[in-house]
Amino acid sequence: MMDVSAAIEAVLFAAGEAVPVARLSLILGVDEQEISVRGAELAERYAAEGRGMRVLRLGDKLQMCSAPEYAQIIIKVLEHRKPPMLSQPALETLAVVAYFQPVTRAYIDQVRGVDSAYTVSVLLERGLIEVCGRLEVPGRPVLLRTTDAFLRTMGIRELSELPELPDLTSSEGVEQLQKQIAELQRAESGEQLTIEEALNEQAAPEVPAEAEEKVAAEQTNGE
Repeated sequence: MMDVSAAIEAVLFAAGEAVPVARLSLILGVDEQEISVRGAELAERYAAEGRGMRVLRLGDKLQMCSAPEYAQIIIKVLEHRKPPMLSQPALETLAVVAYFQPVTRAYIDQVRGVDSAYTVSVLLERGLIEVCGRLEVPGRPVLLRTTDAFLRTMGIRELSELPELPDLTSSEGVEQLQKQIAELQRAESGEQLTIEEALNEQAAPEVPAEAEEKVAAEQTNGE
């Protein structure tokens, strides 16, 4: 008789990426509820035993990854350069996508008040957002949403775990959103700080949007 937990473990290890619970259910011949329960048991076991691997639940998917406390060792052994941190404009753009997805680039531009073409391309390249379709209007602009990589970076399983969107009509609401953007910066840099802790920290200093526009213009002129 097949050991379902062992089978899930083997599949996640071999896949190297998030695997839908529905697909595991179909292939292993057990219902999705059991897959979810076994996945949670694996996650608890790995964490309790202090292993170098972890099993994560990302929305409707499961993924195996290395334990965050060994990130620096892994980087040194594999000689991977840590990707540069995202700029403040990129983090603002990521926050808009996270809270209002799926969104078009025009919507992001409207919310931020500046052209976001460059920052959207950066986030796409980093795998934090992805194209998820097109809006059925003239021109059919692409729709954008966050990815599993975004969930892993934020240390959450589902988008519902994001902090409640503050009231942006008040100065307090704007300040709170800045703090949440600061948490994106902290999480993206690899620091293990909970969202609740970040909301008590001071917001990171703003980077002028003009700098983003300058970079975008220079990139356009170079094409």
